[in-house]
Amino acid sequence: MKIKARMIGMDLDGTLLTTQKELTAYTKDVLRRAIDQGIIVMPATGRPLSGLPKELIEFPGIMYAVTANGGRILDIRTGESLYECLVPADVSSRIMDVFEHYDTLREIYYDGIGYAQEDGLMCIEKYLESPPMRKYLMSTRKWVPDIRAKLREENRGADKVQGLFVSVEDRDAAKEELKAVPGIEITGALEKNIEVNAEGVNKGNAMVRLGESLGIHREEIMAFGDGLNDLQMLKEVGIGVAVSNAREEVKAAADHITRSNDEEGVARFIEEYVLI
Repeated sequence: MKIKARMIGMDLDGTLLTTQKELTAYTKDVLRRAIDQGIIVMPATGRPLSGLPKELIEFPGIMYAVTANGGRILDIRTGESLYECLVPADVSSRIMDVFEHYDTLREIYYDGIGYAQEDGLMCIEKYLESPPMRKYLMSTRKWVPDIRAKLREENRGADKVQGLFVSVEDRDAAKEELKAVPGIEITGALEKNIEVNAEGVNKGNAMVRLGESLGIHREEIMAFGDGLNDLQMLKEVGIGVAVSNAREEVKAAADHITRSNDEEGVARFIEEYVLI
């Protein structure tokens, strides 16, 4: 039986993209066919705008993107922010206080651009085991010698704050410390990272908000994900789909489970259950 979906949001890393960060020819074809049928197809990612693959930004018919875990909704055609919910400067500072208690690679996003601590990027293998993820991070971030100085210089709301840790134990200890910081949402897409947004921010809320502005009901919104930063998205939208390589918590929250990201699970599900 076909599923009626007028909007489809897709996480990128671990979901739409292969482990090698590739968008396959088959996936491109299915997305193109969905767009031709009038479906709003869009990335829904923790990445900043500057981290979106060029082939998605330039993909014919992709008009919108949810970035920074829902901290920002963008009109890709114009670069205009349609919605933003930012982490206040003083709260970002408190988050950095916690991250600095540990050996971390620290990042902060402003206006769709990710800024990362230079010395952390120089030894990125400590924080990330995946070579494709290392390559992505190093090639899409603006390197700054002092991330704290960048925070003081901007002195304004941030899209997202992120820390990458050397161990799960350090990550978990930092999460406990962050519980004392009010007004934030804590999540993560990687094994040893923490992503912090403003309270109430998640990809699902952003997609539903965009849908309302376009006259699309929640029940007509489909989303695909794999990581903990996708968990709330799959609960918020009408049709939540987890890839088979997703975290167990994410699969438990999903309405459907498709094949893995390396088996083009997103495209196969759309072709079988959505395309007419």
